[in-house]
Amino acid sequence: MRILLLNGPNLNLLGTREPEVYGKTTLADLEAALARMAADEGVDLECLQSNVEGELIDALQRAGGAKPPGKDAAPSGECAACVFNPGGYTHTSVALRDAIGGLELPVYEVHISNVMKREDFRHRSMIGPVAAGSVVGFGLAGYALALRAAIDACVKGLAFPPEEA
Repeated sequence: MRILLLNGPNLNLLGTREPEVYGKTTLADLEAALARMAADEGVDLECLQSNVEGELIDALQRAGGAKPPGKDAAPSGECAACVFNPGGYTHTSVALRDAIGGLELPVYEVHISNVMKREDFRHRSMIGPVAAGSVVGFGLAGYALALRAAIDACVKGLAFPPEEA
């Protein structure tokens, strides 16, 4: 079973860009920690970061099975779910929203900072209405929360709260 960890624009600068907002952990360190967490559950985590909107859309379509796997491009096939931090595209990208809405791939939106405490233009998410869930403002721990939700729901088939027998 495979899950895609997808990061949008500027997230390649984690650890150096605005460390007071985003922390000092690098994207490589975050990806490694999440890959270990996924592996402990028997899940392969494939990671991709891009500053290019079309590359993010292509990755979502590959993950959802709507586009064949690309050579040397994550993911290498269909995925059970996607954990996605769309970065600044969250607030502007109708194209990403349409891509997610047009797939049966559960996408879990993640934001490191509490966007509701930031500039007004960050208060609206184009992605949230078509996402399986959103995790906002928990720092890098938000990725682990979203990954746990994706594994439980999409890999293990667990409902929350647990259904009573």
